[in-house]
Amino acid sequence: MMLQIWLQAVLLFCGLFFNATGAFVGVNIGTDVSNMPSAPDIVAILRAHQITHVRLFDADAHMLNALANTGIEVMVSVTNEEVLGIGELPSTAAAWVNKNVAAYVPSTNITAIAVGSEVLTTLPHAAPILVPAMSNLHKALVASNLNYQVKVSTPNSMDVISRPFPPSAATFNSTLNSTVTQILQFLRNTKSFYMLNAYPYYEYVKSNGIFPLDYALFKPLSSVKQIVDPNTLFHYDSMFDALIDATYNSIADLNFSGIPIVVTETGWPWFGGSNEPDATSGNAELYINNLIKRVSNDSGPPSQPTVPINTYIYELFNEDKRPGPISERNWGLLFTNGTPVYDLGLGSTEITGANSSSSFCIARPSADDKSLQDGLNWACGNGQANCAAIQKGQPCYNPDTLQNHASYAYNDYYQKMRATGGTCDFGGTATITTVDPSYGSCRFTGSSNSSTGGLFPSPALGPVGPSSKSTRTVSGLHLGTAVGVTVSVCLVHVNLRSFL
Repeated sequence: MMLQIWLQAVLLFCGLFFNATGAFVGVNIGTDVSNMPSAPDIVAILRAHQITHVRLFDADAHMLNALANTGIEVMVSVTNEEVLGIGELPSTAAAWVNKNVAAYVPSTNITAIAVGSEVLTTLPHAAPILVPAMSNLHKALVASNLNYQVKVSTPNSMDVISRPFPPSAATFNSTLNSTVTQILQFLRNTKSFYMLNAYPYYEYVKSNGIFPLDYALFKPLSSVKQIVDPNTLFHYDSMFDALIDATYNSIADLNFSGIPIVVTETGWPWFGGSNEPDATSGNAELYINNLIKRVSNDSGPPSQPTVPINTYIYELFNEDKRPGPISERNWGLLFTNGTPVYDLGLGSTEITGANSSSSFCIARPSADDKSLQDGLNWACGNGQANCAAIQKGQPCYNPDTLQNHASYAYNDYYQKMRATGGTCDFGGTATITTVDPSYGSCRFTGSSNSSTGGLFPSPALGPVGPSSKSTRTVSGLHLGTAVGVTVSVCLVHVNLRSFL
C-alpha cells in the first residue's frame, strides 16, 4: 500500500513537471464514419503516424482494448445521454468508472474523462446535474485510487462566453455564472483543467469580414492589420490565441486562477458547399500545420505566456454520416486507409511523414467503387502487381476497403513499371502523393522508411495528459522535454505504472 501511494505521488509529480515544460497535439476520433476501420486498424494508423494522445467521444471497449500497451494517452468521454444518470446516483458513476476506466488501466493509458460535450449550450436543462456528475465520477476515481492519474472535466464551446473580443473584456454568459462557478471550483479543487472547444473557422465566418482570414489561419498580418487588445495592448497573432485568452479572462472575471486550459477540439474543414467558400483543403492545410507549429513552441497566449496549450485536433477521419452542411462531413486529417487528406508537413521537421525522395500512387478518394474494382482487377491481373499483401490475413488486408486495396495494388504496379513508362492513372481513379501511405506493419512498395514517419514528430518523454463530435454553432505529439534527475524520476512513471 505504501508503495502504491509513493508511486501515485511520483506520477503526480511527473505529470505536473511535464505539463509545465511541454505541449502535445492529439486528435479526436469520431465514429460517424462509413467503412470505419476496426479498432486494431485505427490503433495501427495512430502508431504509424506517431499520434500519442487521443480523445474518444465515448468509452468504446474495442478501442480501449486495442489501445492497451501502446502508451497512447486516452481521454474517454461520458456521453450527453449518460450525464443525467451519473449525476443523480453515485453508484451509477462508480459503475461507469469500474467498467470504462478501472477495467483497463494501467494497460490502457487513460488520463482524463470528458463529461458530456458542450452540455451548457446544447443541453441547458442538464446544467444543474453536470457538476454533480463530475463530482460523482471523481469520487469513484478516488475510491479506485485513480484520481491522480485520471482527471475529470467537461468540454465547453466558445458560446459560453458572451463576447470574446477584446479578450481582456471577455466574460462568461451571466445566465451560466452559477454553474460555471461550480465547474471552476471543482476543477481547482481536483487540480484538473478547463476543456475548451475553440474553432477559429466558425468565429471567422461569424465575424462577416471584421477579422481577416489570415488571422484565423495563423498567417502573419501586415502592420496596418495587427490585432491589438485596446485594454492590455497585447498583440494577437492568431484568433486561436485570442479565443484562449478570452477564456482565461472569463475565468479570472469569476475570481479563479491557476486553472490551465486544454483545447479539446479545434480544426478546419477541408471541403464545403457553395455557401462555404473558406472550407478548402488549402485553408485546412494551413490551419493544421500552423496550429501544430504554434502549439509546439510550448508557449501560452499573451496573458499566460508560460502555460503551454495542449490541443486535440478535430478530427482523425471524416465523419461522412454527420447531418448538416457539407463541411460538417469534411474535418478529417486522414482517410480511413490512413493516408492524409492533404499535405501535413512542417518543412525541415518533416512532421507529415512525407518521403521527399519518393512518390506513391494511391486511389483517388472520389473514385467510385466500380471503377476502383476494375482498376484493382487490372493491377493484380494484367498489370502483374504483387497483391499478396492485401489478401486476408496479410499485413495490408485491413482496412478491408476498395480504397485501401486499390491504393496498394496501384502503387505496387507504379513503383515497378514507372521506369519503363508505367503511369499512375488507372482510368482516372489514381493520383500521385509524396506522403508514404504505409501504416502499421503494412509497407507500401517504394517506402524507404521501415517505421513510418508521422503526422507529428516522434514523442519524447512528455506531458501526462490531464462523444461523437460536439454540436458546433457559428457564434474549440507529444512534445515534452525533461532534464537532469527528473528524467530518472519520471522513468518510474513509464516503467512502473503496472504496479498501480
